Amino acid sequence: MFSFACPSFARLLLVVATGVVAACAHSSDVAQPASAGPTTSAPTATERPSAEAQQLAVVRRYFDEVWSAGKLEALDELLAPDYVNHTPSTPNPPPGPGGLKPIVAAFREAFPDLHFTIEDAFVDGDRVAVRVTMEGTHDGTLFGIAPTHKRVRVGQINIERFRDGKIVEHWRVTDELGLMKQLGIVK
Repeated sequence: MFSFACPSFARLLLVVATGVVAACAHSSDVAQPASAGPTTSAPTATERPSAEAQQLAVVRRYFDEVWSAGKLEALDELLAPDYVNHTPSTPNPPPGPGGLKPIVAAFREAFPDLHFTIEDAFVDGDRVAVRVTMEGTHDGTLFGIAPTHKRVRVGQINIERFRDGKIVEHWRVTDELGLMKQLGIVK
């Protein structure tokens, strides 16, 4: 049995578990792996990258530029104006890029050296599933949790739905229990 040093994390854990169940309940066909990689030069009309390659390039920018480098302005290019974030641990943020910017900023402030590594990416129609590893040092306050100065490494599964080349919906499941253990919030 776990003991919680912070009671609000017991509620957070329940929200995360609910999100995992909801994500599993809404899963569909098995996705096919797709290769990704930025093009080295502008494609001609006959060499345009496939929709899959374009979606993977957007996802790569999302993690590299926004989450790892903190370039919040890139969200305006990558997300649709009506973007919806379905992440259970951040319930009901405002739609659009403006709703995600303060969330990214809060994480970047709490983990100034935050870095995401894409481990796997799969495309299935208008959706991209991405397995990433998040790493960083907890040197700032996050959701009322004082800095622990501990380095964390946490896995995530993200699903991004695309429309017209932009991310329009986002679902994420994070090993938040693992994060809490690494920060010393639960034992």
